[in-house]
Amino acid sequence: MIVDLSIWRPWLALMRFDRPVGSLLLLWPTLAALWVAAEGVPPAALIAVFTLGVFIMRAAGCVINDLADRRFDPLVARTRNRPLATGAISVRGALGLFAGLCLVALALLAWLNAAARWLAVAGLAISVLYPFTKRWTHLPQVVLGAAFSWGIVMAFAAVGGGVPATGWLFFVASLLWIVAYDTLYAMVDREDDLKAGIKSTAILFGAADRLMVGVLQAGAWFGFALLGWRSGFGVAYGAGLAVIVALFVYQQALIRERDRDRCFRAFLNNTWVGFALFAAVVAERAP
Repeated sequence: MIVDLSIWRPWLALMRFDRPVGSLLLLWPTLAALWVAAEGVPPAALIAVFTLGVFIMRAAGCVINDLADRRFDPLVARTRNRPLATGAISVRGALGLFAGLCLVALALLAWLNAAARWLAVAGLAISVLYPFTKRWTHLPQVVLGAAFSWGIVMAFAAVGGGVPATGWLFFVASLLWIVAYDTLYAMVDREDDLKAGIKSTAILFGAADRLMVGVLQAGAWFGFALLGWRSGFGVAYGAGLAVIVALFVYQQALIRERDRDRCFRAFLNNTWVGFALFAAVVAERAP
C-alpha cells in the first residue's frame, strides 16, 4: 500500500514546516535565555519543553497569520500561493488546526511553573493580535518583536520564578533585532503591500529604511553587549558579538540597492545572528 503524502503538504506549508527559518529565529534567543537564566546548563526538561514550544507556537502563529491575511495574500507575489490563499485548506480546517496546536502547547505548560504559564497566556494573546495590527498601524514589526521575544521572559520565569532586569534587557535587545530583520522582510513586499493596503515599518521608514535598520541593529547589538556585561561574560561572548557585527555589516551591504532578492537574503542571514548569540552564551556557561 502506497501512502500519498501530498495531501499533507498544504498543512505542512500552512504551519511553515517547509520553511524552518522563522522557527530558528525564535529558537536561538529563547535557548540563549535559558542558559543565561540558569547560569549554566538548564534542566533537560526545560530545554525540551521550550524547543517543542517554539516549533508549535510558531506553527500556530503562522496559521492565525494566514487566516487573518487570507484576503490579502493573493495580492502579494510572495504569499499568493499560501494554502488559504489558494483554497487548498478551508477556513474551518485552519481554525481546527490552530485549536489543536494550542491544545498541544497547553499540555506543555504542565512542565512549567505558574509564572511561566501566565506569561504563556499573554504571549499567545500577542501572537493572535499581531497579524491584525498590519491594518491599524505601521508598526506591526514591533508587535511581532514582542511575540518572538516573549520566549525570553518565559525562560527567565521558568528558571527563577520571575523576570529580573537582565531578562527584560534581553527582551528589549531581542525586540530591536527582530524589528530590524522583519523590516528587511517587509522591504521585500513593500510595493505589493502598498497596493494591498498593508502597513509596515518598511513603508513607514520609506527612503530612510536602510538607516533605520542600521539604527535598530546598533541598538540590538548594544543591548546584547550590555547583557554580556551584566552577566559577567568574557572573551567567548565578545567573539560572538564580533561575529554579529560582521553579519549586520554584511546585511547592510546586501540591502544597498533595495533589491528584493537581496533583502530577503539579508533577512535569512539573521538565523546566523541568532546562532552566534546562542553559541556565545553556551560557551560562557560551559562547565
